[in-house]
Amino acid sequence: MNLPTTFILLFVVATAVAIGAQRLRVPYTVALVLTGVLLGATALIPAPHLTKNLLFSLFLPGLIFEAAFRIDSRDLRTGWITSLLLAVPGVIASTALIACTLPPVLALSHAAAGVGWRDALVFGALISATDPVAVIALFRTLRAPPRLTLLLEAESLLNDGTAIVFFTLSLSLIDRSMSGAGALLLQFLVIVGGGLAIGAALGAAASLLMRHIDHPMIEIALTTVAAYGSFALAETLTVSGVIATVVAGLICGNVGARIGMSPARRLAAATFWEYVAFALNSIVFLLIGFEVRERELLRYWLPILVAYLLVTGCRGLIIAAGQLIIGATRERFPWRWSVVLTWGGVRGALAMVLALGLPPTFAYRELLIAMTFGVAILSILVQGLTMSPLLGALGMAARSSAQAADGA
Repeated sequence: MNLPTTFILLFVVATAVAIGAQRLRVPYTVALVLTGVLLGATALIPAPHLTKNLLFSLFLPGLIFEAAFRIDSRDLRTGWITSLLLAVPGVIASTALIACTLPPVLALSHAAAGVGWRDALVFGALISATDPVAVIALFRTLRAPPRLTLLLEAESLLNDGTAIVFFTLSLSLIDRSMSGAGALLLQFLVIVGGGLAIGAALGAAASLLMRHIDHPMIEIALTTVAAYGSFALAETLTVSGVIATVVAGLICGNVGARIGMSPARRLAAATFWEYVAFALNSIVFLLIGFEVRERELLRYWLPILVAYLLVTGCRGLIIAAGQLIIGATRERFPWRWSVVLTWGGVRGALAMVLALGLPPTFAYRELLIAMTFGVAILSILVQGLTMSPLLGALGMAARSSAQAADGA
């Protein structure tokens, strides 16, 4: 079966799942993953593997750009301190916590004795950040408070880029291709700064062109070039493609759309990107299910469970610390939000492809891949299925009512 036919079949399946999820009142993303697991086990559709190249070239740029494009910079200014706090220091702290606690906890539970702090550091870097693909898809199915949704979306967009950088640096530290805190800090600044510069340049260029072009299709084409062009150029220059696309999306959505598009054309562009996000999310969550290997998950069930509990607990500690830090600022939020932010820390496709990208010579590679897949699947299924009841239990049901399955 050729690739176009396969993708058509996947769209047919995704459409059927969307209809069924809406009727059964279950989260669409959870239904997609479960369907993917079932189809993968039965081999009814020979789906392509969810590789880093496929995720980075097709799915991630479109999903990240759409999320950034629709964020209003005026709303973002009300929570930028919290988002940055969770995205950079939060990811660093979470990675360090996992690196320090995972080896002794695994040894104590007799789950996987022998895992060292360096191995745990790599696992912490690839699993600490929430996945924007999973988080944004989940929270758009729930009517959570808008500021809370914006906070989680902004965090997931920013910490996605920093997590990839930390993962790359942790591998460099282990294979000793780079040593010393100074070299690591410099590399971090180059990767992040390069992504910021490329995203700003392409976003500004697209916005200026929109101002002088009076054609809705060309304007939408320019946003597409900004989304995928910024990501591709940044990755080619070995800087952060995720950060480049986030910046390009923010500029196009807040500058280009305002100075270069009429209200009708802004609506057309937003509708286009909303459909793109729905289509890409549908395929990527199906592919997540296809990648699950039940035998491996059952074989490593204990270290997976230990890792899931540890990762979730570390996120709770980071969120609690962040709330204490911002408690005296205008960005403070209710304690109930801390619970939702902790439980909303869903992992997904990004962590899975990073784990698959571990070099074959990496110690405990098979174990880390199984743990990553297990944590990602558990977070999508467990947290996805319980998020709506949790919001209801916390007295936020009025904002999150029964529309938990109305699409991604």
